[in-house]
Amino acid sequence: MKGLNLRVNEIFYSIQGESSFAGLPCIFVRLTGCNLRCSYCDTQYAYQEGKELSLDVIIKQIEKYRCSLVEITGGEPLIQEETPLLISNLLDKGYRVLLETNGSLDVSMIDRRCVRIIDIKLPGSGEAHRNFLENLNELHDKDELKFVIGGQSDYVYAKKILNRIPKDLSEKIVINFSPLWGMMEPALLADWILNDRLTVRLNIQLQKIIWPPGMRGV
Repeated sequence: MKGLNLRVNEIFYSIQGESSFAGLPCIFVRLTGCNLRCSYCDTQYAYQEGKELSLDVIIKQIEKYRCSLVEITGGEPLIQEETPLLISNLLDKGYRVLLETNGSLDVSMIDRRCVRIIDIKLPGSGEAHRNFLENLNELHDKDELKFVIGGQSDYVYAKKILNRIPKDLSEKIVINFSPLWGMMEPALLADWILNDRLTVRLNIQLQKIIWPPGMRGV
């Protein structure tokens, strides 16, 4: 792995705040750079900030935390071509690996052992036109989808996307509906989900509840 580098914004150990893994201790590897500019982005510092680290150095930093769950996040991890190799190397070492991606890029090259958490952008993000919806046909049983919902138009759009998921997978994969922090009341979103009998998971961002706004490394 010598000579193979990734631009890394931060590596930290915290509590997983989202997805079906919420509440579990997790090592986060936040990579630098993003190809989208969502209206509600809370990690703008990852657009540019970071330093080049070899895959060996990244893995050594991960190993010091003695935790088996790792999430590769960003920014957008898939804009760096070495990301799939980092994921496969971690899986080979026995880690359980999550990839959080913004849904604008092809995920098919990612190791099938990885849990791919694909964020489907909704109108409120300003980036819904950038969704790479072909990913819906590449889903595996362990993959998850994430919808950040800021209001009714986002919710209606999200329901339309649900209809595009292959039927044999729609009730197997985890589908997370997350209320946009400060914009969407969780109780209202819960009512909509129940009224429409949706088989989705209401996902509240634990990190926003536990730590103060703007705190990094959590």
